[in-house]
Amino acid sequence: MLARLRRVPFSAQVLLALVVGVALGLVARQIGPVADGTPNWLTSTLQTVGSTFVTLLKTLVPALVVTAVIVSIANLKQVSNAARLAGQTLLWFAITALIAVSIGIGLGLLTNPGRNSSVDAATAQDVGTTGGWWDFLTGLVPGNILGLQAAPHDDGTIGLSFNVLQLIVISIAIGIAVLKVGEAAEPFLRLTRSALAIVQKVLWWVILLAPLGTVGLIGNAVATYGWASLGSLGVFAGAVYAGLALVLFVVYPVLLRLHGLSPLRYFAGAWPAIQLAFVSRSSIGTLPVTERVTEQNLGVPRSYASFAVPFGATTKMDGCAAIYPALASIFVAQFFHVHLSITDYLLIALVSVIGSAATAGVTGAVVMLTLTLSTLGLPLAGVGLLLAIDPILDMGRTAVNVAGQALVPTIVAKREGILDVERFNATSTVEPLARVEQTDGVDDDLREPVTV
Repeated sequence: MLARLRRVPFSAQVLLALVVGVALGLVARQIGPVADGTPNWLTSTLQTVGSTFVTLLKTLVPALVVTAVIVSIANLKQVSNAARLAGQTLLWFAITALIAVSIGIGLGLLTNPGRNSSVDAATAQDVGTTGGWWDFLTGLVPGNILGLQAAPHDDGTIGLSFNVLQLIVISIAIGIAVLKVGEAAEPFLRLTRSALAIVQKVLWWVILLAPLGTVGLIGNAVATYGWASLGSLGVFAGAVYAGLALVLFVVYPVLLRLHGLSPLRYFAGAWPAIQLAFVSRSSIGTLPVTERVTEQNLGVPRSYASFAVPFGATTKMDGCAAIYPALASIFVAQFFHVHLSITDYLLIALVSVIGSAATAGVTGAVVMLTLTLSTLGLPLAGVGLLLAIDPILDMGRTAVNVAGQALVPTIVAKREGILDVERFNATSTVEPLARVEQTDGVDDDLREPVTV
């Protein structure tokens, strides 16, 4: 039975899980909460299954980020134009972010989401988390070698979490040190390569549970939110998804065409990562799949992809850090009757292009939105008005984030003449969960999985 299931393409498994999740979510919503208002047994089960899957992914991500970044920087010594590749990556991150935020501003002015809303200000939820330029700047400085952060919970306990931005800073420093030390660092580098291979193997075991996690995540979203919460914010939600669709299905294909690449081949190769991002709502959690499809299906050299994709997973967010804060800022300004000038719109674009790194290591787009609102001087209370539908919007935002994280390395590789065009144009793609055969080396095992 398991062997037959493994023959079913990963994309088909996730699609089937989406259908099952929606069906179970509708059933759970029909059952309704129990007498004291707590979720019924089916909703609780779906929530537990979904959250457990995401937790398993995020648990292994710190080890993946550290080892992958160190190894990728060490691999850059094999690339003659490493500095140019890094500069081109940052440039295209900024170009695509600027296009995305322009679309967000345009849709905001066209749809007037703040004026076409029936939401009650009294229903605003507590923002809980805010962001600012100081948060970004201080977040660059690691508090400890592990990038650990401690935060008190309501019950008096202390919770620990990893700051991904700090982990990247630490890993970049170590990776550069490995290059500078040279031969004496080879034992450490071999150990790190082995650790990366082990972490990736365990992550693939977790990702095998993606269909089950999809059932829980989608089912819980349907059971908890349904469509009722979209009613008062329907224009805003519609504008957000319209902007996401324009970027994903118009802007990205146009950029690919301009570089002589087929949009259909790109979506066929990147779709497994985009799907997983939609259901998991985590760019970091989707990182292993994004990196694998970027290398194997899109033809980006591993020495470059292993640097660009992890970096993009924390800083390349066209959905969360461009389209959404632009539309949300216009919504908040209109809701509170605050006039925005041309300068304010330019500030929105500026913050979106250079400020997305401020969201690194923090869940969701709330931090980026509060950063934008504080820059414009708009009421932060407006963020609470949008929290009710944030999980519904976050699915689409994260899918666009991940699509961009695979797109930019592909475009840069094509411009620099290092893209494997034959692999990109191949008639069939390698499923990210395909079984692998052990060859004569760790790198070969990671690079050349074959379907059996």
